[in-house]
Amino acid sequence: MGSINEKKRIWLKRKKRISKKIIRTVERPRLTVFRSAKHIYGQIVDDTTGRTIVAACSNEKAVKDQPKFDSKVAKAVFTGKLLAQRAMDKGVKKVVFDRNGFLYHGRIKAFSDGARETGLDF
Repeated sequence: MGSINEKKRIWLKRKKRISKKIIRTVERPRLTVFRSAKHIYGQIVDDTTGRTIVAACSNEKAVKDQPKFDSKVAKAVFTGKLLAQRAMDKGVKKVVFDRNGFLYHGRIKAFSDGARETGLDF
């Protein structure tokens, strides 16, 4: 098993490889996701101006007010839906998905599925 620095180096290498392939436009802002051990964070960023349009995370009041979730995956689905709803309110319907170097399964996949269910197109 590799050291922490080795794992982080591999993650950063994967993140950079993914980032090169993402085409950022004004019409399709970037939906980026970050996953920590306990929470999941998502934000839609307009890269032309460098500003965050909307954001949602699993440790904010809107999520904590919900009944207790069965798992972190269920919480990720709800957070994805919350982010997508906020994006729809701001007029953002199409985004490009940036998984930020994380593998597309588990909570990352659940987050994106929740956002797609609510109507976000990517």
